[in-house]
Formats: sequence, structure tokens, C-alpha cells
Amino acid sequence: MIQLAVKRGLDILFAFLALLVLSGVLLVISVAIKVDSKGPVFFKQERLGKNGTVFQIYKFRTMVEDAESKGRGIFQNENDDRITKTGKLLRVTSLDELPQLFNILRGEMSFIGPRPPLTYYPYTIDGYSGEQKIRFQFLPGITGYAQIMGRNSLNWEEKIHYDIDYVENYSLGLDLKIFILTIYKIVQREHVHHPENSDTQLNQVNKKA
Repeated sequence: MIQLAVKRGLDILFAFLALLVLSGVLLVISVAIKVDSKGPVFFKQERLGKNGTVFQIYKFRTMVEDAESKGRGIFQNENDDRITKTGKLLRVTSLDELPQLFNILRGEMSFIGPRPPLTYYPYTIDGYSGEQKIRFQFLPGITGYAQIMGRNSLNWEEKIHYDIDYVENYSLGLDLKIFILTIYKIVQREHVHHPENSDTQLNQVNKKA
């Protein structure tokens, strides 16, 4: 598909340019993270990518070290005491996602596409239905259709629905629309945190972890 080839070419071009232009910003953020709290600058986590392959996603660390083994596990809320001072700023501005530019250059991600889920949540790769696996036909994105439609205020079934809709109706024009609306959502600071989840769901996820 010609549009997908163009999409990949644009990903490489803009990821390279972004890293070049933002190199100073990346350095400042790295220093701020190290000064603010103990632990590594980058947060790495295994995610499911295109065709269900596993890869390591990169983010700037926004929480205390080993945060996933404490408190609410993979879930967070606005007043989560595991989030560092620098992390709060990075999250509301989405600057914590910048290291994923390296994932794009490595061919593991795109600027726009379905967000890559954890390897064990909401399902393992074998737990997705045949229809749901359609979302894995594309490279995962830093942002996507589900992000502009509700981001963390949506449950996973709703997110998957939007992911499937994106893949089945893909166009470069849709990518442009998602990019513009993503900027708007960031400025408005909408749906940054995960919604509250029931104790039952939380326990199930922590057991899987």
C-alpha cells in the first residue's frame, strides 16, 4: 500500500528531525529526572507491537523507581504519590513520550497508530479475538485514534474498537487529523491519567504482573 510506504518514510524523516531539533530539550529533561529522584532516566517496558511481536518501549521515567511493584501497580491517578515532581510536568505535556522517537527509527513504532499494550494486559496476544487482532496489523503509535477519542478515560474494549476502525479506514488524511487533534488534547490536558479501576480488576492485573 503506497500510503503506508509514504507513512513510514515520513516517520523516519520527522523522527530524525525531531531528535536533532529537540536534542537540547532531551538533555535538560534527562538532567531534571536525575536531580529530582533516584533511578534511571529512561523507563523501559515490554509491549506488543506489529503482528504481536514483543519490543521494548522507551519513555522518560516519571515515577519513582520500581513504581509498578508499588501502590496501584500499572494504574495511576492525578494525585498518585509515586509520580515525581518532574514526572508530573512531563505527563501533562506528554514530553515523557519523546524517547519513543528512537522506537520509530528502530522500526518498532510510528508517530500515529494503535497504542502498544502490555504483553499481559488487557490480554496476552493469544487472548485477543480474531477481529481484535486487526489492530496489530499496523505499527503501534505514539498517539492514535483512541487517544483523541478519550485516551485514558476509555476502557480497553473501547480503545480496541477505535484501533480497529483506524486500521480498516486508514488514510494519510486521517493521520493528519489525529496529529492535529493530539496537539489540541495535549494543550487542553485532557484524559492524562488512568481512570479509577475496581479492586477486582486491579488485583487481577497485579497477579498477572
